[in-house]
Amino acid sequence: MSKKRVLGLVGPTASGKTALSLLVAERLGGEILCMDSMQIYRGMDIGTAKPTKEEQARVPHHLHSFLNPDEAFSVSQYAQKAREVIERVKVPILVGGTGMYLQSLSLPMDYGAVGGDEEIRKKYHEIADTQGVDALHDLLKQVDPLSAQKLHPNDVRRVVRALEVYDLTGVPLSSQKMPERSDAPYDFQLYAIEIPRNVLYDRVERRVDEMMRQGLLDEVRRLKESGLSPDAQSMQGLGYKELWPVLTGETSLSDAVSLLKLRTRHYAKRQLTWFKRDERIHWLPWTPGQDLEPLADLIRRQYICNRERGKQND
Repeated sequence: MSKKRVLGLVGPTASGKTALSLLVAERLGGEILCMDSMQIYRGMDIGTAKPTKEEQARVPHHLHSFLNPDEAFSVSQYAQKAREVIERVKVPILVGGTGMYLQSLSLPMDYGAVGGDEEIRKKYHEIADTQGVDALHDLLKQVDPLSAQKLHPNDVRRVVRALEVYDLTGVPLSSQKMPERSDAPYDFQLYAIEIPRNVLYDRVERRVDEMMRQGLLDEVRRLKESGLSPDAQSMQGLGYKELWPVLTGETSLSDAVSLLKLRTRHYAKRQLTWFKRDERIHWLPWTPGQDLEPLADLIRRQYICNRERGKQND
């Protein structure tokens, strides 16, 4: 039996994903699943470029604004929640630019099933603290030389995990089967909007300016006044970590905005690098100002064609 088909609109920030996703969802009767690690938080609307209330009213949205800003949230937790939505939605459409979220959904559901053991981890962390990271790395060389070759001694967390997996299973991490694309639990149909990089960076800067006009500084102020710590996971998001020092008098607003634009451009570049490596993604050339309707029609046609082909193969 064929796997469930999952549409995805991915790619860098400010590339037009939200607008295109609404058109696609309306054409297919789809429902949108947030795939953004910051849009999951309540009260963080402007800085995360969250879909507006009007946009969310056009089609059903899932996994937006369900966490308080003081709560931590892991990639594995996201995968579990997203899979629950995918299973009950007829036409699920992933929308966002958090590559790790997409990767977590692309892995077999039982991947990473080797659990953890707090005592084992504690033992190895104590070795790192008392004997040094090189001593810890030497232990890994003895039981899993291939993993030791790939991991730097300073990458204590991953070295500890490799040792933990060996202790729990008796099998080196490097010898355990890594998943293939074909092992994914879903049939992904992924798209990204491709625009010239200089145009993308210009859109990034314009978006930051618009966020400031919409009241991003006040949004950060409300979060700060609520008692939220600047070390909270949510406050590591772009816009929040740059503007927080403005409120504490550590930097000027103009310097913070300039830094935010720079970091957002760098983030967009990293996103492009990440998604360009994924051969499943269909890149759709587009010039801002052009109508997005033809792209939505193309995605609709290809989705229906692939769905019918899947029925024939069942």
